[in-house]
Amino acid sequence: MNFLIGEYECKLDTKGRMVVPAGLKRQLPDVEREGLVVNRGFERNLVIYTRTEWNKILKQLSRLNQFQTKNREFVRKFMSGATELMLDSAGRVLLPKSLLEYAEIGSELVLACNLEKIEVWSKPKYEEQMVALSEEDFSDLAEQVMGGFDMEGGLDG
Repeated sequence: MNFLIGEYECKLDTKGRMVVPAGLKRQLPDVEREGLVVNRGFERNLVIYTRTEWNKILKQLSRLNQFQTKNREFVRKFMSGATELMLDSAGRVLLPKSLLEYAEIGSELVLACNLEKIEVWSKPKYEEQMVALSEEDFSDLAEQVMGGFDMEGGLDG
């Protein structure tokens, strides 16, 4: 899987359809054939996955012991609202109304690529999220999160 990059401002039409930006579509060569999956995010946003990435998550979830209550509850909550998205002939996807309501997304939204997935935010919430962490705090966070790794991605010895 290639990691996705970019941040895209989009608009929803009155039916809840969004045109997949050309710059993002180029990074998703199989999107027209395989489609995408959208689901609830953990911060009242939505997350879009390629079918390949979604299947990896399903494989991980299938390994959880379903006899444990916390596992069943997590899978049930995580899977709730997951919806397949297919591009129409105009390159649009229809985002489910229930998910748009969950994420409080109006007509303006931001698609923010995050490694192998795409976060979908209402534009105001995204802007709020981005300014909530000052540059100094971001620098401190970078040191905490990335400071122990060498350039090859392993832990420093």
